[in-house]
Amino acid sequence: MTRSQWRTAKSKAFRALCYSATGLGLVILSVIVYSLLSKGLHGLHLTTFTESMPSPGGEGGLANAIVGSLMISGIGILIAIPIGLLAGTWLSEYGKHSKLADTIRFLNGMLMSAPSILIGLFVYQICVKPMGSFSGWAGSIALAMIALPMIISTTEEMLKLVPKSIREAGAGLGMPKWRVTLSLSYRSVGAGILTGVLLSFARISGETAPLLFTALNNTFMSLDMNGPMANLPVTIYRLAMSPYDSWNDLAWTGALIITVAILMLNITSRVLPAMLAKRSHIKSLQKRG
Repeated sequence: MTRSQWRTAKSKAFRALCYSATGLGLVILSVIVYSLLSKGLHGLHLTTFTESMPSPGGEGGLANAIVGSLMISGIGILIAIPIGLLAGTWLSEYGKHSKLADTIRFLNGMLMSAPSILIGLFVYQICVKPMGSFSGWAGSIALAMIALPMIISTTEEMLKLVPKSIREAGAGLGMPKWRVTLSLSYRSVGAGILTGVLLSFARISGETAPLLFTALNNTFMSLDMNGPMANLPVTIYRLAMSPYDSWNDLAWTGALIITVAILMLNITSRVLPAMLAKRSHIKSLQKRG
């Protein structure tokens, strides 16, 4: 076998390996989707979104868990967004390669790779134990800590992509650095930062482990963030582990709901920033015209 033939054979073998790995992933994904649809779709009714968790063996819905998840995750991402944007901006525009900035990047990487259950235990120690009760606030803080590293990294990396000429143009107009960042840099990479925020929200929406130690759960509808709150991931876990068939069926329905919600968030994170970037480009062309 000549050298050229050997290279061709290796290329074909590697391509076949890639196709096989992709096919295996698609098969696994198809099995998961089929299981969710076949076992969860038949339990999807209007009462699922209007009634709270049923009594053992009874019938009901997931309204309390859905509302609780939206509140806990929503407040969590609202806590993480300003902190993440400010930290990422400082790392990119001011800290750069200083020792403090490098230390923050190292700690941010550690936090990003930390198991979510450890974050839940940490928040349990600093929030739940001193307060003497599980609460929705503790759950939001835990989810904010999970979303924070991704927002920081995304903001920093996006701002690094801003051309130097844009910053120089702003400085040439007499704009202070903070104004250049807000008016020019953010506008240039806003779509990319928005993608990171939406992906962070999608990730924390399905977290279960940290909520077991913080928000815990609640079988009733509650809007009080100072006490235990129902949430969809923990409710699904509780229903799936129960010996009641009706609860098991409701767990599959809840799993389908949360999967579709996360899928929609991921799709939105791709489509919405692209639409905003296209609209911004069209407006800039119209102004030039």
